[in-house]
Amino acid sequence: MLAIERRNQILEILQRDKRVVVSDLSSAFEVTEETIRRDLEKLEKEGFARKTYGGAILNESFNIDLPFTVRKKANVSNKEYIADIICSMIEDGDHIMMDASSTAVYAAKHLKNKKNITLITNSIEILLELSEVAGWKVLSTGGMLKEGSLSLVGYQAEKMLENYHVDKAVISCKGLDMERGITDSNEMEAQIKKLMLESASTKILAADSSKFDKISFTRIGGLDNLDYVITDKEPADTWKQVFQSTKISLKYE
Repeated sequence: MLAIERRNQILEILQRDKRVVVSDLSSAFEVTEETIRRDLEKLEKEGFARKTYGGAILNESFNIDLPFTVRKKANVSNKEYIADIICSMIEDGDHIMMDASSTAVYAAKHLKNKKNITLITNSIEILLELSEVAGWKVLSTGGMLKEGSLSLVGYQAEKMLENYHVDKAVISCKGLDMERGITDSNEMEAQIKKLMLESASTKILAADSSKFDKISFTRIGGLDNLDYVITDKEPADTWKQVFQSTKISLKYE
């Protein structure tokens, strides 16, 4: 196993259990404890973990941008649930945009039975997932590959999005706050999501319940930029009131 593969697996364990122990990881991966300590030091330098005596704990900051391979395996049941709802909102013949979030990848998988879809995305994973779907028109934004994310960002991607208008845009976020609105951990990703919303007649945010009342590094836009919020369970009454006052349709079942 390559060191980066082992570190990603350690990060998956941290995401699930919130903490790891050096001796347990040493046995599980059949490497020395010194090797595991170096892995944890690397994860700490990258901002993903905080070393403790005998192990490490997860850095749960919403400003951290986890590798896509790790995000894809987290909260899978919630993402599948949200993907089902997204699928019910997409009709044959729709023109849609989807960002490079792991939730969007699950949604793309659920959409394969739809017909005559035109989809624009900056997600390498979605492009691969849909590469053999017949009767669709799938467009890549182009742009610069962002390290660890399987997403395309930058000037070329932004210019491409500005040239199109679609029926629906589906994006995700790292935080959703009543005052600060929709936020994300990376400026370049946030700009892509903002442009997707601006290019769509119907603007859809897919955000599981862990994103509510959280603020990440950079702002995508205000709540008034949305038509729908799709989540995995019923939010608090205060959020329901906010959505009602901003005329946002809430879907969680």
